[in-house]
Amino acid sequence: MEYKIIFGGQVGAGKTTAIAAISDVPVVKTEARASDDVALRKDTTTVAMDYGLINLPGGEKVHLFGTPGQTRFSFMWDVLTVGGLGLVLLIDNAAANPVDDMVTYVEAFRKFIDNNALVVGITRMDLSTNPPLAVYISKLQEMGINAPVYEVDARKAEDVEVMLMSLLSILELGLK
Repeated sequence: MEYKIIFGGQVGAGKTTAIAAISDVPVVKTEARASDDVALRKDTTTVAMDYGLINLPGGEKVHLFGTPGQTRFSFMWDVLTVGGLGLVLLIDNAAANPVDDMVTYVEAFRKFIDNNALVVGITRMDLSTNPPLAVYISKLQEMGINAPVYEVDARKAEDVEVMLMSLLSILELGLK
Protein backbone atom coordinates (compact mmCIF):
# COMPACT_ATOMS: atom_id res chain seq x y z
CA MET A 1 0.00 0.00 0.00
CA GLU A 2 1.18 3.51 -0.75
CA TYR A 3 0.02 6.75 0.86
CA LYS A 4 0.51 10.40 -0.01
CA ILE A 5 0.71 13.22 2.54
CA ILE A 6 0.95 16.89 1.62
CA PHE A 7 2.93 19.52 3.57
CA GLY A 8 1.74 23.08 3.00
CA GLY A 9 2.13 26.52 4.53
CA GLN A 10 3.85 29.83 4.07
CA VAL A 11 7.47 30.40 3.09
CA GLY A 12 9.83 29.62 5.95
CA ALA A 13 7.34 27.62 8.02
CA GLY A 14 9.50 24.48 7.83
CA LYS A 15 7.95 22.26 5.16
CA THR A 16 11.24 21.21 3.57
CA THR A 17 12.86 20.82 6.98
CA ALA A 18 10.00 18.68 8.33
CA ILE A 19 10.10 16.35 5.34
CA ALA A 20 13.89 16.03 5.66
CA ALA A 21 13.53 15.23 9.37
CA ILE A 22 11.50 12.07 8.70
CA SER A 23 12.31 10.96 5.17
CA ASP A 24 14.11 7.65 4.72
CA VAL A 25 15.64 8.93 1.47
CA PRO A 26 17.41 12.18 0.63
CA VAL A 27 14.76 14.83 -0.04
CA VAL A 28 14.27 15.87 -3.64
CA LYS A 29 14.10 19.66 -3.58
CA THR A 30 13.22 22.22 -6.22
CA GLU A 31 14.92 25.19 -4.61
CA ALA A 32 15.66 28.40 -6.48
CA ARG A 33 17.31 31.59 -5.36
CA ALA A 34 14.70 33.85 -3.79
CA SER A 35 14.29 36.99 -5.85
CA ASP A 36 11.43 38.87 -4.23
CA ASP A 37 10.54 39.77 -0.63
CA VAL A 38 11.28 36.14 0.29
CA ALA A 39 14.97 36.99 -0.18
CA LEU A 40 14.73 39.09 2.98
CA ARG A 41 13.99 35.90 4.98
CA LYS A 42 16.01 33.19 3.21
CA ASP A 43 18.34 32.63 0.28
CA THR A 44 16.34 29.94 -1.52
CA THR A 45 12.72 28.85 -1.71
CA THR A 46 10.77 25.87 -3.04
CA VAL A 47 9.37 26.59 -6.50
CA ALA A 48 7.69 23.31 -7.45
CA MET A 49 7.81 20.73 -4.65
CA ASP A 50 9.81 18.78 -2.14
CA TYR A 51 9.62 15.00 -2.03
CA GLY A 52 10.50 12.51 0.66
CA LEU A 53 9.57 8.92 1.48
CA ILE A 54 8.93 6.87 4.59
CA ASN A 55 9.23 3.08 4.31
CA LEU A 56 6.86 1.33 6.70
CA PRO A 57 7.12 -2.26 7.96
CA GLY A 58 5.57 -4.69 5.53
CA GLY A 59 6.60 -2.69 2.47
CA GLU A 60 4.08 0.13 2.79
CA LYS A 61 5.28 3.56 1.74
CA VAL A 62 4.30 7.09 2.70
CA HIS A 63 5.12 9.65 0.02
CA LEU A 64 5.69 13.15 1.41
CA PHE A 65 5.11 16.13 -0.87
CA GLY A 66 5.92 19.69 0.17
CA THR A 67 4.21 22.52 -1.66
CA PRO A 68 5.80 25.85 -2.50
CA GLY A 69 4.81 28.49 0.04
CA GLN A 70 4.48 31.45 -2.28
CA THR A 71 0.99 32.03 -3.65
CA ARG A 72 2.41 32.73 -7.10
CA PHE A 73 3.20 29.00 -7.25
CA SER A 74 -0.26 28.02 -6.01
CA PHE A 75 -1.03 26.17 -9.24
CA MET A 76 1.27 23.46 -7.84
CA TRP A 77 -0.96 23.08 -4.76
CA ASP A 78 -3.77 21.58 -6.84
CA VAL A 79 -1.34 19.39 -8.77
CA LEU A 80 0.34 18.02 -5.64
CA THR A 81 -2.84 17.33 -3.67
CA VAL A 82 -4.21 14.88 -6.26
CA GLY A 83 -4.36 11.49 -4.55
CA GLY A 84 -3.33 12.90 -1.19
CA LEU A 85 -4.80 11.62 2.07
CA GLY A 86 -4.26 14.69 4.16
CA LEU A 87 -2.54 17.99 4.73
CA VAL A 88 0.07 18.88 7.32
CA LEU A 89 -0.22 22.66 7.42
CA LEU A 90 2.81 24.39 8.92
CA ILE A 91 2.53 27.98 10.14
CA ASP A 92 5.42 30.20 11.26
CA ASN A 93 4.40 31.75 14.58
CA ALA A 94 7.14 34.39 14.22
CA ALA A 95 5.57 35.76 11.02
CA ALA A 96 3.85 39.15 11.08
CA ASN A 97 0.28 37.75 10.98
CA PRO A 98 0.46 33.98 11.48
CA VAL A 99 -3.25 33.43 12.16
CA ASP A 100 -4.11 35.30 8.97
CA ASP A 101 -1.53 33.17 7.17
CA MET A 102 -3.24 30.04 8.47
CA VAL A 103 -6.60 31.31 7.25
CA THR A 104 -5.12 32.04 3.81
CA TYR A 105 -3.76 28.50 3.44
CA VAL A 106 -6.84 26.81 4.90
CA GLU A 107 -9.00 28.70 2.41
CA ALA A 108 -6.65 27.85 -0.46
CA PHE A 109 -6.69 24.14 0.46
CA ARG A 110 -10.31 24.11 1.69
CA LYS A 111 -11.69 21.74 -0.94
CA PHE A 112 -8.88 19.28 -0.22
CA ILE A 113 -9.28 19.69 3.56
CA ASP A 114 -13.04 19.13 3.39
CA ASN A 115 -12.47 15.78 1.67
CA ASN A 116 -9.37 14.71 3.59
CA ALA A 117 -7.66 15.17 6.94
CA LEU A 118 -5.88 18.24 8.33
CA VAL A 119 -3.27 18.66 11.05
CA VAL A 120 -1.78 22.07 11.85
CA GLY A 121 1.76 22.50 13.17
CA ILE A 122 2.84 25.85 14.57
CA THR A 123 6.58 26.34 14.15
CA ARG A 124 9.07 28.85 15.53
CA MET A 125 7.19 29.27 18.81
CA ASP A 126 10.61 29.47 20.42
CA LEU A 127 10.96 32.86 18.69
CA SER A 128 7.41 34.05 19.39
CA THR A 129 4.94 32.56 21.86
CA ASN A 130 2.13 34.82 20.66
CA PRO A 131 -0.37 33.98 19.47
CA PRO A 132 -0.83 30.86 21.60
CA LEU A 133 -2.20 27.60 20.16
CA ALA A 134 -5.68 28.34 21.54
CA VAL A 135 -6.04 31.26 19.10
CA TYR A 136 -5.38 28.97 16.12
CA ILE A 137 -7.81 26.36 17.42
CA SER A 138 -10.49 29.01 17.93
CA LYS A 139 -9.99 30.41 14.43
CA LEU A 140 -10.25 26.95 12.88
CA GLN A 141 -13.47 26.32 14.81
CA GLU A 142 -14.85 29.65 13.53
CA MET A 143 -14.11 28.33 10.03
CA GLY A 144 -15.99 25.12 10.79
CA ILE A 145 -12.86 22.99 10.96
CA ASN A 146 -12.03 20.61 13.78
CA ALA A 147 -8.34 19.78 13.45
CA PRO A 148 -5.52 19.16 15.91
CA VAL A 149 -3.00 21.97 16.35
CA TYR A 150 0.51 21.26 17.64
CA GLU A 151 3.55 23.26 18.61
CA VAL A 152 6.34 21.72 16.54
CA ASP A 153 10.00 22.07 15.80
CA ALA A 154 10.21 21.05 12.15
CA ARG A 155 13.80 19.92 12.69
CA LYS A 156 12.75 17.25 15.19
CA ALA A 157 11.61 13.97 13.69
CA GLU A 158 9.54 13.14 16.79
CA ASP A 159 7.50 16.36 16.41
CA VAL A 160 6.81 15.68 12.73
CA GLU A 161 5.97 12.04 13.49
CA VAL A 162 3.36 13.13 16.05
CA MET A 163 1.62 15.20 13.36
CA LEU A 164 1.72 12.32 10.87
CA MET A 165 0.42 9.82 13.42
CA SER A 166 -2.38 12.22 14.30
CA LEU A 167 -3.27 12.66 10.63
CA LEU A 168 -3.27 8.90 10.02
CA SER A 169 -5.35 8.32 13.17
CA ILE A 170 -7.98 10.78 11.94
CA LEU A 171 -8.18 8.87 8.67
CA GLU A 172 -8.13 5.41 10.28
CA LEU A 173 -10.86 6.28 12.76
CA GLY A 174 -12.98 7.71 9.97
CA LEU A 175 -13.15 11.11 11.63
CA LYS A 176 -12.85 12.62 8.17
